[in-house]
Amino acid sequence: MVLLNRDSPHPYTVDTPVYQGPLDLLLQLIERAELDITKLALAQVTDQFIAYMRTLQEARAERVSEFLLVAARLMQIKSEALLPRPVIRQPDEEDPAEALIQQLVVYKRFKELAKTLLQRQEAHLRTYLRQAPPPKVEGRLDLSDTSVNDIYNAAVRVFTREDLRAPLRTVVTAPRITIREKIRAIADALKAKAVTTFKELIQKTPGRLDIVVTFLAMLELVRRYRIAATQESLFGDIELRRDQEWDENIEFELGFTE
Repeated sequence: MVLLNRDSPHPYTVDTPVYQGPLDLLLQLIERAELDITKLALAQVTDQFIAYMRTLQEARAERVSEFLLVAARLMQIKSEALLPRPVIRQPDEEDPAEALIQQLVVYKRFKELAKTLLQRQEAHLRTYLRQAPPPKVEGRLDLSDTSVNDIYNAAVRVFTREDLRAPLRTVVTAPRITIREKIRAIADALKAKAVTTFKELIQKTPGRLDIVVTFLAMLELVRRYRIAATQESLFGDIELRRDQEWDENIEFELGFTE
Protein backbone atom coordinates (compact mmCIF):
# COMPACT_ATOMS: atom_id res chain seq x y z
CA MET A 1 0.00 0.00 0.00
CA VAL A 2 1.47 3.38 -1.05
CA LEU A 3 0.71 6.42 1.09
CA LEU A 4 1.55 9.98 0.07
CA ASN A 5 3.28 12.33 2.46
CA ARG A 6 1.93 15.84 1.95
CA ASP A 7 5.18 17.41 3.19
CA SER A 8 7.33 15.46 0.71
CA PRO A 9 6.94 14.79 -3.04
CA HIS A 10 8.25 11.27 -2.59
CA PRO A 11 5.74 8.60 -1.57
CA TYR A 12 6.63 5.93 0.95
CA THR A 13 5.14 2.53 1.58
CA VAL A 14 3.74 1.12 4.79
CA ASP A 15 4.31 -2.55 4.09
CA THR A 16 2.15 -4.35 6.64
CA PRO A 17 -0.47 -6.95 5.64
CA VAL A 18 -2.75 -6.53 8.68
CA TYR A 19 -2.42 -3.99 11.46
CA GLN A 20 -3.12 -5.02 15.03
CA GLY A 21 -5.23 -1.93 15.54
CA PRO A 22 -5.59 1.77 14.78
CA LEU A 23 -2.86 2.78 17.24
CA ASP A 24 -0.45 0.45 15.48
CA LEU A 25 -1.18 2.09 12.13
CA LEU A 26 -1.00 5.59 13.58
CA LEU A 27 2.32 4.91 15.30
CA GLN A 28 3.70 3.38 12.09
CA LEU A 29 2.72 6.45 10.07
CA ILE A 30 4.37 8.82 12.55
CA GLU A 31 7.57 6.78 12.74
CA ARG A 32 7.83 6.44 8.93
CA ALA A 33 7.50 10.21 8.59
CA GLU A 34 10.16 10.61 11.30
CA LEU A 35 7.89 12.80 13.39
CA ASP A 36 7.66 13.15 17.15
CA ILE A 37 4.41 12.15 18.78
CA THR A 38 2.86 15.62 19.06
CA LYS A 39 -0.36 17.37 18.09
CA LEU A 40 1.31 18.51 14.85
CA ALA A 41 2.30 14.97 13.94
CA LEU A 42 -1.25 13.73 14.51
CA ALA A 43 -2.61 16.44 12.22
CA GLN A 44 -0.10 15.62 9.47
CA VAL A 45 -0.87 11.92 9.26
CA THR A 46 -4.67 12.27 9.44
CA ASP A 47 -5.17 12.00 5.65
CA GLN A 48 -2.93 8.97 5.42
CA PHE A 49 -4.81 7.25 8.23
CA ILE A 50 -8.15 7.87 6.51
CA ALA A 51 -6.68 6.65 3.20
CA TYR A 52 -5.86 3.34 4.79
CA MET A 53 -9.37 3.07 6.23
CA ARG A 54 -10.78 2.97 2.67
CA THR A 55 -9.14 -0.44 2.28
CA LEU A 56 -11.11 -1.86 5.24
CA GLN A 57 -14.43 -2.21 3.42
CA GLU A 58 -14.36 -5.99 3.72
CA ALA A 59 -13.28 -5.97 7.40
CA ARG A 60 -15.58 -6.77 10.27
CA ALA A 61 -17.69 -4.02 11.77
CA GLU A 62 -16.06 -4.11 15.21
CA ARG A 63 -12.61 -3.78 13.61
CA VAL A 64 -13.66 -0.84 11.45
CA SER A 65 -15.33 0.88 14.43
CA GLU A 66 -12.00 1.07 16.24
CA PHE A 67 -10.44 2.84 13.26
CA LEU A 68 -13.47 5.14 12.95
CA LEU A 69 -13.09 6.25 16.55
CA VAL A 70 -9.43 7.16 16.11
CA ALA A 71 -10.17 8.76 12.72
CA ALA A 72 -12.83 10.99 14.29
CA ARG A 73 -10.38 12.14 16.95
CA LEU A 74 -7.75 12.80 14.27
CA MET A 75 -10.21 14.88 12.27
CA GLN A 76 -11.02 16.94 15.37
CA ILE A 77 -7.32 17.41 16.11
CA LYS A 78 -6.57 18.47 12.52
CA SER A 79 -9.51 20.86 12.36
CA GLU A 80 -8.44 22.51 15.63
CA ALA A 81 -4.89 22.83 14.27
CA LEU A 82 -6.21 24.71 11.20
CA LEU A 83 -8.13 27.27 13.27
CA PRO A 84 -6.54 30.76 13.46
CA ARG A 85 -6.91 30.81 17.24
CA PRO A 86 -6.28 28.04 19.77
CA VAL A 87 -9.29 26.25 21.16
CA ILE A 88 -10.28 27.28 24.68
CA ARG A 89 -11.43 24.30 26.74
CA GLN A 90 -13.31 24.06 29.99
CA PRO A 91 -11.33 23.02 33.10
CA ASP A 92 -12.90 19.54 33.14
CA GLU A 93 -12.88 19.06 29.34
CA GLU A 94 -10.48 16.44 27.95
CA ASP A 95 -8.00 17.41 25.26
CA PRO A 96 -8.37 14.72 22.55
CA ALA A 97 -4.85 15.33 21.25
CA GLU A 98 -3.23 14.92 24.67
CA ALA A 99 -5.27 11.79 25.38
CA LEU A 100 -4.31 10.24 22.04
CA ILE A 101 -0.65 11.15 22.53
CA GLN A 102 -0.62 9.40 25.90
CA GLN A 103 -2.19 6.32 24.34
CA LEU A 104 0.47 6.27 21.62
CA VAL A 105 3.33 6.69 24.12
CA VAL A 106 2.09 3.77 26.22
CA TYR A 107 1.42 1.66 23.13
CA LYS A 108 4.91 2.35 21.77
CA ARG A 109 6.45 1.36 25.09
CA PHE A 110 4.56 -1.94 25.12
CA LYS A 111 5.65 -2.67 21.56
CA GLU A 112 9.29 -2.08 22.48
CA LEU A 113 8.99 -4.38 25.49
CA ALA A 114 7.30 -7.06 23.38
CA LYS A 115 10.13 -6.84 20.84
CA THR A 116 12.72 -7.22 23.61
CA LEU A 117 10.93 -10.25 25.05
CA LEU A 118 10.72 -11.81 21.57
CA GLN A 119 14.47 -11.35 21.07
CA ARG A 120 15.15 -12.99 24.42
CA GLN A 121 12.87 -15.88 23.52
CA GLU A 122 14.58 -16.40 20.17
CA ALA A 123 17.97 -16.31 21.92
CA HIS A 124 16.70 -18.90 24.44
CA LEU A 125 17.32 -16.48 27.29
CA ARG A 126 14.03 -17.45 28.91
CA THR A 127 15.42 -20.76 30.12
CA TYR A 128 17.95 -21.61 32.80
CA LEU A 129 20.07 -24.74 32.53
CA ARG A 130 20.73 -26.89 35.58
CA GLN A 131 24.34 -26.39 36.62
CA ALA A 132 24.47 -29.06 39.31
CA PRO A 133 23.52 -32.68 38.79
CA PRO A 134 20.19 -33.76 40.31
CA PRO A 135 20.44 -35.21 43.81
CA LYS A 136 20.53 -38.96 44.11
CA VAL A 137 17.94 -40.51 46.38
CA GLU A 138 19.54 -43.37 48.24
CA GLY A 139 17.14 -46.16 48.98
CA ARG A 140 13.44 -46.01 49.63
CA LEU A 141 11.60 -45.92 52.94
CA ASP A 142 9.40 -49.00 53.24
CA LEU A 143 6.36 -48.37 55.45
CA SER A 144 4.36 -51.34 54.33
CA ASP A 145 4.59 -53.04 57.76
CA THR A 146 4.07 -49.81 59.72
CA SER A 147 0.70 -48.91 61.15
CA VAL A 148 -0.71 -45.63 62.39
CA ASN A 149 -0.25 -46.79 66.00
CA ASP A 150 3.44 -47.46 65.34
CA ILE A 151 3.91 -43.90 64.07
CA TYR A 152 1.96 -42.50 67.03
CA ASN A 153 4.04 -44.44 69.59
CA ALA A 154 7.26 -43.31 67.90
CA ALA A 155 6.13 -39.67 68.04
CA VAL A 156 5.26 -40.00 71.73
CA ARG A 157 8.71 -41.42 72.52
CA VAL A 158 10.43 -38.56 70.64
CA PHE A 159 8.41 -35.68 72.09
CA THR A 160 8.36 -36.95 75.67
CA ARG A 161 12.05 -37.74 75.82
CA GLU A 162 13.73 -36.11 78.78
CA ASP A 163 16.38 -33.54 77.94
CA LEU A 164 19.45 -34.72 79.82
CA ARG A 165 21.65 -31.85 78.71
CA ALA A 166 22.94 -29.57 81.43
CA PRO A 167 21.41 -26.05 81.55
CA LEU A 168 23.38 -23.39 79.74
CA ARG A 169 23.82 -21.34 82.91
CA THR A 170 25.75 -24.24 84.47
CA VAL A 171 28.02 -24.62 81.46
CA VAL A 172 28.90 -20.96 80.88
CA THR A 173 28.44 -18.56 83.77
CA ALA A 174 29.16 -14.86 83.41
CA PRO A 175 31.34 -13.48 86.21
CA ARG A 176 29.44 -11.41 88.77
CA ILE A 177 30.85 -7.91 89.09
CA THR A 178 29.00 -5.36 91.20
CA ILE A 179 29.23 -1.61 91.36
CA ARG A 180 29.78 -1.82 95.11
CA GLU A 181 32.89 -3.94 94.54
CA LYS A 182 34.28 -1.41 92.06
CA ILE A 183 33.56 1.47 94.48
CA ARG A 184 35.63 -0.38 97.05
CA ALA A 185 38.39 -0.89 94.45
CA ILE A 186 38.46 2.86 93.70
CA ALA A 187 38.57 3.58 97.43
CA ASP A 188 41.54 1.23 97.86
CA ALA A 189 43.35 2.88 94.94
CA LEU A 190 42.81 6.38 96.34
CA LYS A 191 43.86 5.17 99.80
CA ALA A 192 47.25 4.22 98.39
CA LYS A 193 47.67 7.60 96.64
CA ALA A 194 45.64 10.76 96.42
CA VAL A 195 45.43 10.77 92.61
CA THR A 196 44.79 7.91 90.19
CA THR A 197 43.48 7.48 86.63
CA PHE A 198 40.73 5.46 85.05
CA LYS A 199 43.21 3.48 82.96
CA GLU A 200 45.08 2.47 86.08
CA LEU A 201 41.85 1.14 87.58
CA ILE A 202 41.05 -1.09 84.59
CA GLN A 203 44.52 -2.16 83.47
CA LYS A 204 44.48 -5.35 85.56
CA THR A 205 40.98 -6.39 84.37
CA PRO A 206 40.53 -5.00 80.83
CA GLY A 207 37.32 -6.93 80.11
CA ARG A 208 34.33 -5.06 78.76
CA LEU A 209 32.15 -5.84 81.77
CA ASP A 210 34.86 -4.67 84.21
CA ILE A 211 35.32 -1.41 82.28
CA VAL A 212 31.59 -0.66 82.22
CA VAL A 213 31.01 -1.41 85.91
CA THR A 214 34.14 0.55 86.93
CA PHE A 215 32.92 3.53 84.92
CA LEU A 216 29.49 3.37 86.58
CA ALA A 217 31.14 3.20 90.02
CA MET A 218 33.23 6.27 89.18
CA LEU A 219 30.12 8.19 88.06
CA GLU A 220 28.33 7.25 91.28
CA LEU A 221 31.22 8.61 93.39
CA VAL A 222 31.36 11.81 91.32
CA ARG A 223 27.60 12.26 91.69
CA ARG A 224 27.91 12.02 95.47
CA TYR A 225 30.86 14.47 95.56
CA ARG A 226 33.25 11.84 96.96
CA ILE A 227 35.80 12.18 94.14
CA ALA A 228 36.58 14.72 91.44
CA ALA A 229 37.11 13.62 87.84
CA THR A 230 39.06 15.63 85.25
CA GLN A 231 39.58 14.89 81.53
CA GLU A 232 41.97 17.31 79.83
CA SER A 233 41.31 16.24 76.21
CA LEU A 234 38.75 14.40 74.11
CA PHE A 235 39.14 10.65 74.61
CA GLY A 236 41.96 11.34 77.03
CA ASP A 237 42.52 9.55 80.32
CA ILE A 238 40.31 10.51 83.27
CA GLU A 239 42.13 11.69 86.39
CA LEU A 240 40.48 10.94 89.74
CA ARG A 241 41.17 12.82 93.00
CA ARG A 242 39.83 12.42 96.49
CA ASP A 243 37.34 15.08 97.54
CA GLN A 244 37.67 17.03 100.78
CA GLU A 245 34.80 14.97 102.25
CA TRP A 246 36.48 11.71 101.29
CA ASP A 247 35.95 8.81 103.68
CA GLU A 248 37.60 5.55 102.73
CA ASN A 249 35.13 3.62 104.89
CA ILE A 250 32.13 5.14 103.13
CA GLU A 251 29.00 3.02 102.75
CA PHE A 252 25.84 4.35 101.09
CA GLU A 253 22.85 3.09 99.19
CA LEU A 254 23.32 3.04 95.46
CA GLY A 255 20.97 4.97 93.21
CA PHE A 256 20.51 2.01 90.87
CA THR A 257 20.75 -1.76 90.80
CA GLU A 258 24.17 -3.27 91.29
